[in-house]
Amino acid sequence: MKKTGTYTSLAILIVGLILLNILAANFFERFDLTQDNRYTLSSASKNIVGDVEEPVIIDVFLKGDFPAEFRRLRNETRQLLEEFAAYNTHIKFNFINPLAEGQDANAIAQEFMQLGMTPARVSVQESGRTSEEIIFPWAIANYGEATVKIPLLKNNLGATDQERVNNSVQQLEYAFANALSQLIYKKEKKIAVIRGNGELADPYLADFLQTLQNYYFIAPFTLDSAAVNPQKTLENLNEFDLILEAKPTQPYTENEKYVLDQYTMNGGKSMWLVESVAMETDSLLNETGTAYALPRNLNLGDLFFSYGFRINPVLVNDIYSAPIILATGSGNNTRFNPYPWFYSPLSASPNNHPIINNIEAVKFEYANQIDTLANDLQKTILLSSSPRSKIEGTPLQISLEMVSQKPDIASYTDGEQPLAVLLEGQFTSAYKNRVKPFNLSNPLTESEPTQMLVISDGDVIKNELQRGAPLELGFERYTGNTYGNKEFLLNAVNYMLDDSGLIEIRSKEISIPFLNPEKTAAAREKWQIINLVVPLIILGIFAFIFNFFRRRKYIKKA
Repeated sequence: MKKTGTYTSLAILIVGLILLNILAANFFERFDLTQDNRYTLSSASKNIVGDVEEPVIIDVFLKGDFPAEFRRLRNETRQLLEEFAAYNTHIKFNFINPLAEGQDANAIAQEFMQLGMTPARVSVQESGRTSEEIIFPWAIANYGEATVKIPLLKNNLGATDQERVNNSVQQLEYAFANALSQLIYKKEKKIAVIRGNGELADPYLADFLQTLQNYYFIAPFTLDSAAVNPQKTLENLNEFDLILEAKPTQPYTENEKYVLDQYTMNGGKSMWLVESVAMETDSLLNETGTAYALPRNLNLGDLFFSYGFRINPVLVNDIYSAPIILATGSGNNTRFNPYPWFYSPLSASPNNHPIINNIEAVKFEYANQIDTLANDLQKTILLSSSPRSKIEGTPLQISLEMVSQKPDIASYTDGEQPLAVLLEGQFTSAYKNRVKPFNLSNPLTESEPTQMLVISDGDVIKNELQRGAPLELGFERYTGNTYGNKEFLLNAVNYMLDDSGLIEIRSKEISIPFLNPEKTAAAREKWQIINLVVPLIILGIFAFIFNFFRRRKYIKKA
């Protein structure tokens, strides 16, 4: 009878294990117990990862002996990729140590830089000593013959290592989902780069346009044909999903304006980087070191006014600004030194919009003030100057002697000035109830819901050149600073054209707790003693209790 019960229990156990394995094989679930749901993939990420139909191999160069902050970045990266791999088994990843074979760190760093992956140098404090280490916060995703580089560390001006890592962890999901999106989705949307009104030359747009080509089809488009065949010009322009107007310097004709207006009425999206003041730093490089900032009339005022904004012919002078680089000496003794330059505002974001969430400061040059006017459109100020700003009218004489003069802080009382504004909704035609420059077969007075981004400085999109070759947009070669211009513009285009919801991932907030290094150093010996002594005390108490009851048990038996 006893054996029968044993066999029955064993049979139930075996059947139970078989059923458990069947359930585990067919039903998979992971539970995220974190307060901020950091390990719960967004719906956009799930859609992208779920669409991977062939193996994607991700190589992460974050293996090695790192400072505590960067171990956290490595661990968060691993956990995120584990979530990707759990959701789709086509996702494979490896962690690689570029210095595993004892190779020269500087030589490896040079190889990474040639591939467009800049290493990071970090300070390590241990036992009261500070040293510098090179790490490679990058990953590469391979899908068939296609490859995408993935930056894992965000560089923020003046940020500590902890802050940099925290900002980087915030964007990990976006970085990997964005890379997968580039690999698996075919390009569909088309962007027209407007030409014919004195816009920036191709070399100064090269870096940003090359980046855009990873996502969209890019083509130049001239409005010159609007003079002879405006109907056909509009039809051709309507084939594009977005137009990019980068720093025009020549006035628009009424025909060109009406074509642009009707493009907007047909639901076309646009990004305007326009200036109402003509001023360039190069014009200061003369014997006197002075130049005049003059109003620039592009004949766009009535168009913009009808849409609900105005770009004023004034300059924003901001205490929080990027430096100007000036050369001193001559020949081999030439030095390039930074000096304060308050006409290069570093923007601040007044909100947490996905376009500007967690990006580096955007550098402007001779930016103008944007006024927003009351209408039914939704207007979001994406970037503005700092509270320590003032507005200066034009014409205005500007001199390089300003770099040696102490600013009058008391005069900076105009507060934050809008520098980039996003308009969304149904636009009203600027030519409603007006005489039209030409006749159209189907003129519109109200648009479909659409979007327009206005930036009051064309140089936001301008990359520097070195020996004729374009540098990365936002990179300042003499200071080594990288500003957020490229990320801001790319986010803006993705936001306006994105139909996969990818940009929504940027809004995800993750709280990363870090130890206070000062408290850690001060309490180091105390916690070392506690970690050594307390386990021994617990073990001793357990041994005493165990022996006590053991002796008591055997004494009773005796």
